[in-house]
Amino acid sequence: MTSLTPRRRVPGPTLRDVAALAGVSLKTASRVLNDGPNVSSATRQAVQEAMESLAYEPDPAARSLRAGHDRTVGVVVDSVGDIFFSELAATLESVLDAAGYSCLLASSNRQEGRERDIVRSLVRRRCAGVIVAPTTPVSISAADLAGTPVVFVDRVGHVEGAASVVSDDPGMAFEATRHLLAHGHRRVALLSDSLDLPTTRGRQEGYRRALTEAGVEVAPELMRMECDDESSAMRQVREVLDLADPATAIFSCSSRLSLGVVPALHQFGRTDVALVSFGDFTMADSVQPAVTVVDHSARRIAQTAAEALLAHLPPHDPTHGPTGVIEVPARLIPRGTGEIAAPPTPQQMSRA
Repeated sequence: MTSLTPRRRVPGPTLRDVAALAGVSLKTASRVLNDGPNVSSATRQAVQEAMESLAYEPDPAARSLRAGHDRTVGVVVDSVGDIFFSELAATLESVLDAAGYSCLLASSNRQEGRERDIVRSLVRRRCAGVIVAPTTPVSISAADLAGTPVVFVDRVGHVEGAASVVSDDPGMAFEATRHLLAHGHRRVALLSDSLDLPTTRGRQEGYRRALTEAGVEVAPELMRMECDDESSAMRQVREVLDLADPATAIFSCSSRLSLGVVPALHQFGRTDVALVSFGDFTMADSVQPAVTVVDHSARRIAQTAAEALLAHLPPHDPTHGPTGVIEVPARLIPRGTGEIAAPPTPQQMSRA
């Protein structure tokens, strides 16, 4: 019969046992465990071999108390279901894991209060640092962080001493729109989500500037700025194509919306309409015609953000870590849809 009396946990080898086997002091063994400086390679190897020989497993809770933080980094994004942020989160996890940190991921759903609550919760958990896609530049304050290192991604955050890893949203939107104008288009529709987001405002700014510099009217009926998801993007595509003076080209402000735009154009039999997507996505280079994109790589942004945060964490000197705005280069990748020429105007046809 099985006893219901709980068994006492048999203690495993301690760091003191490791130090004794390696012939070093407990302090030296602790330095090796925590990747500390001032340890010779021979000593480090001896301690590591002792750990392996004893099958020593460090107590993460004890390490957290000694270090003042956990080996965890909190990551807060709009939504893990968003194609851009899911790729960003996956890359962050990979880079941080290689550095010995685990990730704790949460979605803010673009709710400022929720975002602040999540960050405060991560700080209370003694996370080593946090990486946040801020809803607004001031949604997270120094008081919320209580000294915890932070790096902002995709948007700028206004916390002194923090780094913000971003792309040039206005500049690349300008290039994307100018690219469509260079192929003869004068009726370029803009599909974007809420203007509450600084990234969206920046992309609209670039779109407007390109049209204005080309002497093309900024037509309000072509600006569809409340596309929440793929299905709403599909509806807006139909509407701009059904106008009396329809759009001949579309600039989609996010890969999430482009996942609605591309099927809509194929469903409506309008693959003659030019398209540039701000953001690459799976299958964008496989459909026919392939989709021209602004590649503001989630992988490069995540890699840069992770490295910026790690520079503020032990064993590095946090005062030497990067701060301010770090701009990750983006590029326009012509693949086909962005190079579709505008149809001839009635005047051009009559001259022909």
